[in-house]
Amino acid sequence: MNVSSQKKNKRFPSLVLLLSSLILIMFFVTLSTGVIPISPMEVIQTLLLQGTDQQELVLFDFRLPRIVLAILIGAGLSVSGVILQAVTHNELAEPGILGINTGAGLAVVLFIYFFQDTLGANMSTFVMPLFALIGALLAALLIYVIAWKNGVSPIRLVLVGIGVNAGFSAALIIFQLQMDPQNFRQATVWLSGDIWNPGWMSVLALLPWILILSSYALYKSSVLNVLHMGDDVAAGLGAKVEKERRILLIIAVGLAGASVAAGGAIAFLGLIVPHIVRKLIGPLHQYIIPVSTLMGALLLMTADAIGRNILTPTQVPVGIVVSILSAPYFVYLLMKSK
Repeated sequence: MNVSSQKKNKRFPSLVLLLSSLILIMFFVTLSTGVIPISPMEVIQTLLLQGTDQQELVLFDFRLPRIVLAILIGAGLSVSGVILQAVTHNELAEPGILGINTGAGLAVVLFIYFFQDTLGANMSTFVMPLFALIGALLAALLIYVIAWKNGVSPIRLVLVGIGVNAGFSAALIIFQLQMDPQNFRQATVWLSGDIWNPGWMSVLALLPWILILSSYALYKSSVLNVLHMGDDVAAGLGAKVEKERRILLIIAVGLAGASVAAGGAIAFLGLIVPHIVRKLIGPLHQYIIPVSTLMGALLLMTADAIGRNILTPTQVPVGIVVSILSAPYFVYLLMKSK
């Protein structure tokens, strides 16, 4: 490890402290703002169960679960991006570019088109995220099978992912054009990236996925360090490259699928967060994964707060805000990439 990397690694405690503090500040800012403003002091009183009935309803039933969901989705998409960039050796890889998010989106549009009216609104709330997760898994499986040729090379995996993404996008448009105006609008908002059904049941459904898979990704950080050096180097160091890549891809798809199921097709977050964190903290994944978790949570919570308040009472989908904030950095990456 060179001197520059050692200096970056020393930033880890200060970065964790800084991001944790910013998350806490945004937490109270987000709780205070909205259609019904609540002052910071009233927020504290309400959290201590000393607020009015209206304040408790707004905070506990609407804003708190939405904030927790934003934190979980941001963390899940960011860690998924970290894994995909490591196993593909491509710093432009992320669930959206590889077609995983679009696979989930296509499954949701098919569900709305064929089943939503039959099942009814209440049942659809619980079944639709399941379709999104299945769509993400099937998309990843399709990409892996097509990319397989006596093993899977990182470049082929990315190229196949981009091609599958384009195919799924075309299919999405075809089915959307067949929908009635109400379903078309619902599908469009979801595909733009919108925190779906922000309630405590959604939090409980998403929490185990993020906790378990992110923890396992951190456990595999040494493997990610080796794979990031390239297949030949990793094989030379004794790593079972194809087996480890397959396991890590499943973890990445699980994180992305669960996050997309709750938050819609949010693009770019899984791309820019790992890239920025790698610049700040260096190449070791035992540091990249925790810092990316915090930064992804902070960015999505901030984007959601902007989307809910910038055009009040109209809400802008969080995915659109993330895209607007991320687009300049994405263009910068493309210009810098060889």
